[in-house]
Amino acid sequence: MRKPELAAAIAESADLSKDKAGQVLNVILDEITHSVAQGDDVALIGFGTFTVRERAARTGKNPQTGQPLDIPASKSVAFKPGKTLKDAVC
Repeated sequence: MRKPELAAAIAESADLSKDKAGQVLNVILDEITHSVAQGDDVALIGFGTFTVRERAARTGKNPQTGQPLDIPASKSVAFKPGKTLKDAVC
């Protein structure tokens, strides 16, 4: 399912126009993005939690040449599914 399909499903379920449902979806995604960018966790009970994880700097290897390569520290977004989502998939 892609974003327009999700907006259409929201519109049908919530008795909204597709445009209004698309706006609601965009606001939700923008707020999640903003909160995670600030370093906050976003927990949607039953669905899951978005968190920021930090990766330490490390030394890697170039797979073509085998030469050592310094990989800088970075941040990444992680998602941990909630119990309801896990149960729905299994």
